[in-house]
Amino acid sequence: MATPPAPRPAVRPAVWVNCAASADGRLAYAGGLRARLSSPEDLRRVQQLRAKADAILVGVGTVVRDDPSLRVHWDLLGQPDGPSPTRVVVDSTGRTPEGARVLDASVRTIVAVAEGCTRAFPSPVETVVAGRGAVDLAELFVRLYERGVRRLMVEGGADILASVLRERLFDRFTVYYAPWVIGGATAPPVARGPDLVPVDAVTRLRLDSLERLGEGYVATYLPVPAGASVIRDGGSPATEAPS
Repeated sequence: MATPPAPRPAVRPAVWVNCAASADGRLAYAGGLRARLSSPEDLRRVQQLRAKADAILVGVGTVVRDDPSLRVHWDLLGQPDGPSPTRVVVDSTGRTPEGARVLDASVRTIVAVAEGCTRAFPSPVETVVAGRGAVDLAELFVRLYERGVRRLMVEGGADILASVLRERLFDRFTVYYAPWVIGGATAPPVARGPDLVPVDAVTRLRLDSLERLGEGYVATYLPVPAGASVIRDGGSPATEAPS
């Protein structure tokens, strides 16, 4: 009897994680109050990344706290208005406010929920179910690939960043470090989440580049390979990520 072929591994998009942090690694002020950490130069860099991405992903905490539009601000690029990438919100239990800008139907929007979530979102918002109890990001990324997303930009917040980094679901990780020190006990760090045994908690990175940008600097890291059941869609991070 012939041996059945091995199952093909699931495929996810090329994932670029990007954020701005203070020099001591905080994403916001105490309690999560928004801090505008990016310099004008970094804001333009971020818009360039957005313009070349197929989708931008954030967690529902970012939506509740900051109400972002997740659009490309073409004026910062000195270009006429063009299309914006798909907006993806990770919202396990359906907490996205009814009046949130991501639900304004101006741009294709996907809300990812966990099994059992009964929240109905207004048309034409798409709902994707991935995971039990909480959204399974690895499964979600595969679902996004199936929906045509080849280049995904992950912008936060701290819990989403921690999950993507810890699960090694990324191909590039870029941080703009502002020349500020925020400190404090409740200011969110770049990566938050449950404490793990040290051997399991460390995600190893390789520094790819370091660039001065305005008053701060940009550090770009690549993941040190580790075994994974979900692979990226071909190519190398340097050529396939939304640069």
